[in-house]
Amino acid sequence: MEKGKIIYLNGVGGAGKTTLSRKLQESLSTPFYWLSFDYFLNISPERYLKNQNKEALAIMHKSASMMPHTVKSFSDNGFNVIADGIYLERDNLLDGCVEVLHEYPVMFVHVTCPLEELYRRATEERGIINPENNIHWQLSELIPKDADIYDITVDTTKEDCVDKIIRLLDYPEKCTAFKTLWSQRT
Repeated sequence: MEKGKIIYLNGVGGAGKTTLSRKLQESLSTPFYWLSFDYFLNISPERYLKNQNKEALAIMHKSASMMPHTVKSFSDNGFNVIADGIYLERDNLLDGCVEVLHEYPVMFVHVTCPLEELYRRATEERGIINPENNIHWQLSELIPKDADIYDITVDTTKEDCVDKIIRLLDYPEKCTAFKTLWSQRT
């Protein structure tokens, strides 16, 4: 059975991954199933989600580490997948993702938007008061640091970001980010 295609979105909170995932699902001619990083965090028991202590973070890290295995299972069964997440240096979850999926048809997408838009989305859409520290922390921790590693970078304030991703799907040989990250590791 042919493996399903994988579009892996990575970006800081508020960059537009959720909206982009939904727009991609609407626009793609074949079905793509959306697996969000937030789903994997939110399956942890509620008491861990409310506490941000060391034990709680370890429990949430464990559930989030299952995401690439789930994406792999979908792809192994011929299902196309959109996966979104935020890969931060301190979590080291990207290594596990690359280990599981480096031989799969993955397009690694860096999802961005201007800093002012991140602030606006955080305050107006998410109701976060004083989001600056969190936004700057996530931007400094987001990996990979080298934007050239990604297969494509899209700015969600631009209308063509969905079309750019869809066009690149026709050229799987150009999607080598996970293979590159894997080769850098070994």
